[in-house]
Amino acid sequence: MTLDVHQISDFAQRVKANVEKVIVGKADVVDLTIVALLCEGHILLEDVPGIGKTVLAKSIAKSLGCSFHRIQCTPDLLPTDITGTYIFNQKTSDFEYRAGPIMAQLVLTDEINRATPRTQSALLEAMQERQVTAEGETKLLPRPFLVLATQNPIELEGTFPLPEAQLDRFLVKIKLGYPSPEDDRLILSRFRKNDPLDELQPVVTPTELMQMQSACREVLVNSAVEDYIIRLTHATREHKSIELGASPRAMLALYHAAQSLAALRGRGFVIPDDVKYLVGYVFSHRIIIRADNYLKGTSPEKFLKEIVDTVPAPVEQPQE
Repeated sequence: MTLDVHQISDFAQRVKANVEKVIVGKADVVDLTIVALLCEGHILLEDVPGIGKTVLAKSIAKSLGCSFHRIQCTPDLLPTDITGTYIFNQKTSDFEYRAGPIMAQLVLTDEINRATPRTQSALLEAMQERQVTAEGETKLLPRPFLVLATQNPIELEGTFPLPEAQLDRFLVKIKLGYPSPEDDRLILSRFRKNDPLDELQPVVTPTELMQMQSACREVLVNSAVEDYIIRLTHATREHKSIELGASPRAMLALYHAAQSLAALRGRGFVIPDDVKYLVGYVFSHRIIIRADNYLKGTSPEKFLKEIVDTVPAPVEQPQE
């Protein structure tokens, strides 16, 4: 599709306005979710219960008119419970494939860290290759395909931390945070009688989303901004307090996310501020800081902010 940033921006605003009929006071979170949609990237929502993680996922699915399945992760969940399996049909005297909940365009994986590592690994192929393997046969997933996973960072009993390989499959990690007193008042008013999620209607189509995804890849990233992305990536690998830096996949994720954010903001080119804004969301779950820093309570976001503050950004900005 030929690049038309106004068309992409209009698409994003329609989705955002619809989602914000339900989600209150989280404009940045909704923007980041739309950026991930435009990249066909997966999202990890990490926050305490009751903040609205599940409601956000359902609002996005309804706004897009996508097929939607929810997987409630528990320690007894098996890989075949996600991917599906073959069942013997007595009428036909043959085995037929019964699809699992992963066969949807938007899949909410609730409390993903409650699933065992074996079950978590079943999601790896789906998230990266957009396919699953059942009984040796490959099944393609519907497009667009997005996994929106939630996890509670506080409760540790009965949970299994996500391995680095799986964390690397998420485009962004987002924390919603508590609403302000003004937003709490608006939530009380909006949800007093009815749940606005029940009345939400699609405002775009999955086909339109895929067209916007293709168009976002045409957003200009000039050589100076490309060099800036590379320098930020290498700075995470060379930082003395970081054990494991950002991978090439992480660098590509930052690149494509910056393209989508620029288009969402109505520009046909990426500027350094787009990259700066996204670094923490794209890299924080992909780097591992040294153990002594964890003991001190230091977060990956702190070191990423240091890197953004110290790595010089290009001065010249590209023109349309």
